[in-house]
Amino acid sequence: MNPQEHAHLPTRRNLLLGAGALFAWPYVPKVWAASGRDPRFLVVVLRGGLDGLSAVMPVGDPQFAAIRSDFKMSPTHTPFRLDPLFSLNPAMPNLADLYAKREATLFHAVATPYRARSHFDAQQVLENGMTSASSSIDTGWLNRALSLIPKAKGIELRPTKALSVSATTPLILRGPAQVETWQPQTLPYAAADTLMRLQALYDDKDQALANALREGVQVDDFIASDPSMAAMGKQPLKGPNSFASAARAAASLMAPVTGPRIAVMNFDGWDTHSSQGPYEGRLAKNLASLDAGMAAIKEGLGASWAQTSVLIITEFGRTVHVNGSSGTDHGTATVAFLVGGAVAGGRVIADWPSLKESALFEGRDLAPTMDLRAVMKGLLIDQFGFEEKVLSEKVFPGSEKAPGMRDLIRA
Repeated sequence: MNPQEHAHLPTRRNLLLGAGALFAWPYVPKVWAASGRDPRFLVVVLRGGLDGLSAVMPVGDPQFAAIRSDFKMSPTHTPFRLDPLFSLNPAMPNLADLYAKREATLFHAVATPYRARSHFDAQQVLENGMTSASSSIDTGWLNRALSLIPKAKGIELRPTKALSVSATTPLILRGPAQVETWQPQTLPYAAADTLMRLQALYDDKDQALANALREGVQVDDFIASDPSMAAMGKQPLKGPNSFASAARAAASLMAPVTGPRIAVMNFDGWDTHSSQGPYEGRLAKNLASLDAGMAAIKEGLGASWAQTSVLIITEFGRTVHVNGSSGTDHGTATVAFLVGGAVAGGRVIADWPSLKESALFEGRDLAPTMDLRAVMKGLLIDQFGFEEKVLSEKVFPGSEKAPGMRDLIRA
């Protein structure tokens, strides 16, 4: 095992210490002096490979209806028309509302530089920001960016720790900058009496653990005290609303002036080889959960939503044609979503390649015409003041041919 990888695997003690440290950040963020900004950036990784053609449907492409005729949509379901070419899956009304309010930008036919179809390799490229899966770099692009935020531009994030809503630190957040992990409880919460006994034991045996337990309980109490989460209470998060509940909790942690400014969440379950159900089945339920999560993030951030961008990405798309199991297989290009009050939205950005057989990548996939790194670089430039040269050399090495896409954030 790589020693640096081993350092990110938690012991029971470290997990508890990390949970308690969420409220231990001693510094208040300094805002961008020139513009009064106090930016927040959340990345949501959809693991498994989202079928972009089902999420943002190219209804204006003459080939689309015939190619996806196996996926039937009920007459009671009406897609949200975005522009003459694209419509949004009917399971995503909150995203449609954000789009109408110009708080959402969608990117189509987008991909990382990776062109094979392995989940492991594709996620590695997505998270480490390198040009290929053969890279030995075991740090993530977002952690490298956090460690390099240009103070000369007048912005200084304090606290400088990122938040990972997970039990362990994902690759995207591994590196020199400090990261705290927190995740919603999946088992029933301990009774108050049990917590008191543990607190007394730790106070006697290990003061660091005692402080972490005390502060960890404070985190849970803080989240549970939020009026909009009162119904959830201290119940384990599970079921179809679990992502939205976790997103709401993470947003509540990011909202205060002492909270983290950069965070990452995962959403598993997007590998739809069979019974995909984009309009009424499994994929539709996932899209509805993601959509509810977007609304929950906005609600949880409150006034801080105006300074926030949320980037939702996946490792690759799916095949254009439906397979024999009413699903789709690993593909190449897909969609990415950018939402937030700071987003200059109301747009679908795409250099559409068409769905003609001759235009498909390797005769099977939506052809990639946009480099996802250009989106990520553009966000870092607009929201945090990075210079293109720094991003191309240190955050996304080898990305000189994918310059940052500008004007994604409101001026």
